[in-house]
Amino acid sequence: MRGFSTDYSENVGSGISGSPISEPAAVITDQVAAEAAERGARFAEAIEANRISDFEKKGDARKGEKADQMVHVSTFCTIGDKIYMTYYANTKASKEDPLNQTARLVYCHRSNPQDKVYLDIQTVGDDLYGKHIYALYDTILAKKDDDTLYVMWTAKADDQYYRLCRSFSVQSGELGPVEVNRFRVGEITNDFSTSGIQNAMTENGLPYKTMYSDIGIMQKFTQRQEQGKVYYYTGAYSGDFNCIIKTCDFLTWEYVSQPDFDNESKWENAAYVYGDKCYYFVRQQDEVPYGFLTAYDLIGKKWEKPVLIADCQSRSDFIVYAGNLYLVHAPVDREHIGIVKVNTDDIAASTPVLQADMKSSCFYPFVQYLDKNAIGMSYTVDRKSIRLSWFDPQKFL
Repeated sequence: MRGFSTDYSENVGSGISGSPISEPAAVITDQVAAEAAERGARFAEAIEANRISDFEKKGDARKGEKADQMVHVSTFCTIGDKIYMTYYANTKASKEDPLNQTARLVYCHRSNPQDKVYLDIQTVGDDLYGKHIYALYDTILAKKDDDTLYVMWTAKADDQYYRLCRSFSVQSGELGPVEVNRFRVGEITNDFSTSGIQNAMTENGLPYKTMYSDIGIMQKFTQRQEQGKVYYYTGAYSGDFNCIIKTCDFLTWEYVSQPDFDNESKWENAAYVYGDKCYYFVRQQDEVPYGFLTAYDLIGKKWEKPVLIADCQSRSDFIVYAGNLYLVHAPVDREHIGIVKVNTDDIAASTPVLQADMKSSCFYPFVQYLDKNAIGMSYTVDRKSIRLSWFDPQKFL
């Protein structure tokens, strides 16, 4: 069990501002070929037809249970016939408000998705190792093995945000204690907190972009063998600061790198290790019509020239099918899903394979295999529902 610790020093430095990408390797707009639009129409129909269930808590007034009035940011995984889902919820009001939110884990059998078990992981108002929880935000799920899951979330404990986690045993159905994540840069290990990140970066002579509000970890994890250990890679962010991180245990996270070229990144950054590169897509400032795709060479330690891709500045994801890497994003608005086939030999030659008008809100899609023949997609519907559906990749990718 790991509680709060003291930062290496009080030297937190100051963040730097971003600037526009001046010479992208390529630009992919939201104007797609007729074939991609037609495939997108069929994709939207499939997602609607193949709905598995909504995972928000309906509540039971007879039992004194409160219904979820706002829900957001989903992650799911499957183990056998069971589906596990995480999100954060507001049971007090129908708005996204970190001052009134709960981190939640839900699970059910795929064959009977209506019979769900709900576990509250942490709620605003809790106390933790001598600190008070004043706010709660992004909640994600990681599968380490068929018995061990980790629920990870952001909470404001006293005066700053921290990344926290709890293990969950599939076999026993029991939650472990709340633990404070650590953030390591070089030889310095601090709490995974606002000041912990800033302090560790500053002490290692590394710049970081302006941080504000909460701290996030992206929910897609890809493995890589390094020096006899299995590392799990993903992205981390706070405000304009975004970077690649990795871990062996989901408790201590190591800084890997951040884009070294001018950009206007903001918030969520999808990262996916494929071969010896970590592919990376991140949204930019609200007024910028493009996110950017790049790749970091894990051996050569170099970043590739970025490709601008039309995006409404939402959360994105990657998935591999039949030996090809695909980016799932929001090219027009949060009622559209776009899928781009990433050319791993030359990212500038990446191409859209579909663009779907989902006919309703479809926030923050997260894609993961349900089984070898079906890819599940969880997403937020107007911050009212956490929905899970699926599609046949052979028909669309």
